[in-house]
Amino acid sequence: MSIRDPFKLELARKYLLDFKICRRCGARNPPKAVKCRKCRSKNLRPKKRRLAGH
Repeated sequence: MSIRDPFKLELARKYLLDFKICRRCGARNPPKAVKCRKCRSKNLRPKKRRLAGH
C-alpha cells in the first residue's frame, strides 16, 4: 500500500525517518537532541534516510 497524498507522505516520512540514533545504546531520540535520553551519551547520529533495498 502506497501513500499518494503528499501531505500524508511527508508526515509519515517525518515520524519514520526524522530522529537520531544513539551510537552507544541504540535508543531513538528527537531530531534536535544533543544528548541521549537513555544513557546521556553525546555520540548521536541522524537516522539513515535511504531505505534498504532502494
